[in-house]
Amino acid sequence: MSTVAEKLAKKSTKRPSTKQVRLKLVYIDFWSAVKLSFLVAVALAVITIVFFFLVYTVLDRTGLFGEIDKLYETVAGEGMTLTDLFGLGQVMGFAVVLAILNLVVITALGAITAALYNLSVKITGGLLVGFTNN
Repeated sequence: MSTVAEKLAKKSTKRPSTKQVRLKLVYIDFWSAVKLSFLVAVALAVITIVFFFLVYTVLDRTGLFGEIDKLYETVAGEGMTLTDLFGLGQVMGFAVVLAILNLVVITALGAITAALYNLSVKITGGLLVGFTNN
């Protein structure tokens, strides 16, 4: 009488056959492509906002803005400084606006790409993709 462990050991010693399958990608679901491109766009929006914050913080901590203000005052004269124009609020506002615009554009591009692929499949027949199991 053999145990379950012995049966599994016998099965694991057999080399599984590798089966290859070639399939054609003939349709991309429009709403799935829109949802995926929206998710990618949200991730890029967060990365954009964090990037702008980190760059502003590094430039502020190194004193580069103070040096640029001194140079601006010598060139333009007394009055407004560049840090008044480019404060953290203005930089982060620009980052948020840029992130929202990128969100809309990337989502639209994902939808357009899926629609164009679905239309081009009628002419080309689709994309041939090979799969194998290991």
